Amino acid sequence: MTTSKPAASVSDSAAKFDRIRRAHQSEVAEDYVEMISDLIEETGEARTVDLAARFGVTSPTVNAIVRRLQRENLVETRPYRSIFLTEAGKALAESSRARHQIVRDFLVTIGVPETIAEEDAEGVEHHVSEETLAVFAQITAAGKI
Repeated sequence: MTTSKPAASVSDSAAKFDRIRRAHQSEVAEDYVEMISDLIEETGEARTVDLAARFGVTSPTVNAIVRRLQRENLVETRPYRSIFLTEAGKALAESSRARHQIVRDFLVTIGVPETIAEEDAEGVEHHVSEETLAVFAQITAAGKI
C-alpha cells in the first residue's frame, strides 16, 4: 500500500504561486539596478545605450524599464544625463549582487563549473528564499556537502 503526500491546501498553493509571480516581477528591476551599479563602477555612468547593449535589447525597451524603475523610486534620470540609482536602488543592487554571489559560490562548491554557475546563478538568485540562501551560505562556508 502506497501512501501519498497530502495535497497542498488551496491557500498554500496560492501563496506559493504568488511568491513566484512577485519574484518574476522583481527580477527585471533587480537585474537593471545591478547592471546600472556595475556600469557606474566600471565607466562612471550608466547610459541607456550601454544598458541596451549589455542586455541585448533596444533603447526603447530600456527607456520603458527605466520609467518603471523611476516610478518605483529605484532610479533618477536627468535630461541629457546618465541614469542614477536612488538610495533604494543602491540597496537593491547590493542585495541582488550578494544573493547572486551566494548562489554562484554554492553552485561552485557542489561542483558546477564556474562559467555555468555564473549563468545559473543569474536565474536562481531571484527565486530562492532567504532560508535557502542561508543554507547555501553555510554549505559554502563549510566548503563541502
